[in-house]
Amino acid sequence: MAAMVRAAALSNFVEVSRQFSIDPVKLIRKAKLDPVVLTNPDIRIPALSVAIMLEAAAEQSGCVTFGLRMAESRRLSDFGALSLLLSHEPTLRQTLATLERYRHLLNESLAIYVEEGEDTVIIREELITERGVVTLRQATELAVGTMFRLYRAVLGGRWHPDSVEFVHAAPPDLTVHRRIFNTSLRFGSEFNGIVCARADLDRSNPAADTTMAQYAQQFVDSLNTGPNATKAMEVKKAIYLLLPTGRASIEQIADSLGLNVRTLQRQLDNEQAVFSSLLNDVRRDLVMRYLASPGYSLTLIAEMLGYSQLSSFTRWFTAQFQMAPTAWRAAVSGDNPAVRLLS
Repeated sequence: MAAMVRAAALSNFVEVSRQFSIDPVKLIRKAKLDPVVLTNPDIRIPALSVAIMLEAAAEQSGCVTFGLRMAESRRLSDFGALSLLLSHEPTLRQTLATLERYRHLLNESLAIYVEEGEDTVIIREELITERGVVTLRQATELAVGTMFRLYRAVLGGRWHPDSVEFVHAAPPDLTVHRRIFNTSLRFGSEFNGIVCARADLDRSNPAADTTMAQYAQQFVDSLNTGPNATKAMEVKKAIYLLLPTGRASIEQIADSLGLNVRTLQRQLDNEQAVFSSLLNDVRRDLVMRYLASPGYSLTLIAEMLGYSQLSSFTRWFTAQFQMAPTAWRAAVSGDNPAVRLLS
């Protein structure tokens, strides 16, 4: 089942398109979407179509920050009915828990994982796709930028994280990134997301209202749009987030989902899914993203995919793609398969 997202993900798409004199409706139609999605934010559309369309828009406009420019004008109201609850959550920690609980109302392809250290916390964000797309730069920057604005809305306009991190390489010009984030930027990182002080998770939301939060909770729970994600999709999301950290064994994935291994295996069996196959699917997707980043050595990519030996990674890659990783990287250098899908 394709991961879906609210059409609100396209907020500001028209405005940014027109800044660069490109036709947003033409791009919408090329993505096989109905232009009505530009006027009805609650329509649910395939997340993959949105990601591919954003890459095409960036390519056509020559604007490498197309997705981030869309995020710059995002408002809390763009989260739809859920914004009523998010705006009154008492802390960022509770906001993140609410996003996880109601993710199906917003973006089924977005996975968020909070990794707490002694003094700092990493909020990892990953986009899940059903088939390999070499670059998700625009969709990733849109997602991170949108979440950044949400966190700042909860913590107050003066909040600044320690850093904002991206797996992809830095653009030639960082003006837009610096304007939006106004903090340390790291490209070629091992994850997409935000690093902030651990204490920020429990700082009080100055706009929180307990009574309003209770009313909002009742309203959101009344919506007839329950989660439809399969257990296999939940497992894949956990693998996307934990594989680069070296914690993607079936035991560790089961623990992250609050299950024991036997229960997880039984639930996957009911869906005719196999953990090893899901792990392999995620590796196939991530390896194409990593190889498209010239700053990643093959040794680092092997480690991030769970291989302790480069030779083991090379054998796996060759079996999957019928060529060596060095040959694949050379073949796609300077090309964009994601954009080609819309040509």
